Amino acid sequence: MLKSFSSLALCCIALMLAPAAFAQEPNALTIADQSVAPGTRADFRITVPARGDELESFIPVTVLHGDEEGPVLATVAGVHGFEFSSILAVDRLPDRIDPTDLSGTIIFVRIANIPSFEYRTPHLNPVDRKNLNRSFPGSPDGTSTERIADLISREVVARADFLMDLHSGDAGEFLEPFVGVYGGPLATDFDLALEVARGFGFPNLVQYKMNTQEQVDTRRSLNRQGVAAGIPTILVELGENGSRLEEHAERVATGVQNALGILGMWDKPRTNVPPAVRYFESSTAVRAEHSGIYYPVDLDRRYVFEGDLIGTIRDYTGKEVQRLYSPIDGYALYGKRGPSMREGDPVITIGIPTEAF
Repeated sequence: MLKSFSSLALCCIALMLAPAAFAQEPNALTIADQSVAPGTRADFRITVPARGDELESFIPVTVLHGDEEGPVLATVAGVHGFEFSSILAVDRLPDRIDPTDLSGTIIFVRIANIPSFEYRTPHLNPVDRKNLNRSFPGSPDGTSTERIADLISREVVARADFLMDLHSGDAGEFLEPFVGVYGGPLATDFDLALEVARGFGFPNLVQYKMNTQEQVDTRRSLNRQGVAAGIPTILVELGENGSRLEEHAERVATGVQNALGILGMWDKPRTNVPPAVRYFESSTAVRAEHSGIYYPVDLDRRYVFEGDLIGTIRDYTGKEVQRLYSPIDGYALYGKRGPSMREGDPVITIGIPTEAF
């Protein structure tokens, strides 16, 4: 009788404890009809369906689904297909990370904009001549770029707890390495995003304050899609002129690996990186008012002061049509090298210095 009671009691206790015992066991993760079991890696393509005269395309994705529950980190490269540093970094990262060591999940979008990458077109998708980084959240019934944005929004960003938007200087662009951190009243967990940003060891940190819904919605970028989804978000920028240097790809990869420790996703030692040198409270762009041939004054100059001449634009007859001046004292983070210039283009983007965040 006592033995029977003891067995029954133990059985009841086991049943009561079962939810707690299995609470750390993650379920399979499903993305675009692909099911990824815990502790495994999956490499697959998210199909971008054909529509009208536009052919079918795809988004290559790798998912590392950990053995234990934890955050979902989304890292997206190749929103602009001519920005190679981030693409090369994401190409090597999945091979370095064993999913059985992970608490949580990493979704690697290897190249978001395959048409831009394969046709080597800066900024734009050659199929519809649209900028993917101004097309979120996209539409399943839209053009090629809008369908890509829709799938990334629904299948990747909507599943994530943290978003890294990885970029570099496109063809014809100079760029200083920086990480943009999204803050302000509409952003989520600025402090965590800032800690992850510091883990990249880049010399420049920029805070983008999301103060109004109009800011988030107007020509919405991938990073602002992260803000709209209510997840901490950073923008990573390294490399210029379509750089494909090994050191650039490795610095991005190091930052992502350090983030895994900061987010509590694995217990590998972090790589020591230098602290930031400069902090910026947002940035401002000087735009071209005319199309034509751009002549910068000094492409190597970074510190600028209000009233400094940045460069001139001449029309296609050789007539000077615009002089561009710095509107503030600041630091040139990125811009066009020239000579080609189109009306409305941001010629130079200047960081607005601050002591700290």
